[in-house]
Amino acid sequence: MSDIYGEFANSRHFNQARMDRRAADTLVGLAAGITADGIVTQEEALFLHHWLESHLVHLDDPVINLLYRRLNSMLADGVLDADEAAELLDTLRAFSGLPIPTSASTRSAFTPPNDLPLNQPLPEIEWTGRLFVFTGVMAYGPRKECQQLVVDRGGEIGKSVSKKIHYLVIGSVGNEQWRHSSYGLKIIKALELREAGAPVAIVSEDHWQKALFG
Repeated sequence: MSDIYGEFANSRHFNQARMDRRAADTLVGLAAGITADGIVTQEEALFLHHWLESHLVHLDDPVINLLYRRLNSMLADGVLDADEAAELLDTLRAFSGLPIPTSASTRSAFTPPNDLPLNQPLPEIEWTGRLFVFTGVMAYGPRKECQQLVVDRGGEIGKSVSKKIHYLVIGSVGNEQWRHSSYGLKIIKALELREAGAPVAIVSEDHWQKALFG
């Protein structure tokens, strides 16, 4: 039977695949637009959360669902705090595939290796009295949840990379572009401290999770 009046072609059910691809492409554009100024406001986060619910929450796409779950968690208390805004910025940039610019002085002062400068051999992770800093986007969940796991085991959370910290844990989402990311600055700082003799261990999220769960 021919669709002479276009009822099937114009229906959402008939055209679902094409609409989903278009919506996914739109989401990449939204992510790029939101991150263009280097900050994510609460209003932008709320808009994106509503847009995902209206357009893409039904998709069985792990990356999109990850983004949606992170937004749900961050906005659960009604406030997007500064740490959550920074984490969401990295998440959206990783999603959209955008490089994150660094200053000319940083680029000229130090050129790190292509691979993540993880400690080799892998260090044993201790918890009690140890100071942890997280950077990048964690696959396990929002950074606050990761920090709470450390605190529950007797560890402490540092606010920034310094010679006082014991572990810098690098999130596994999108870290192949670490040199061009905002969290790359933390890695560079930790690497410089480690090479100067400070007891700073740079570890992957995978190694951190294995220490937690075996």
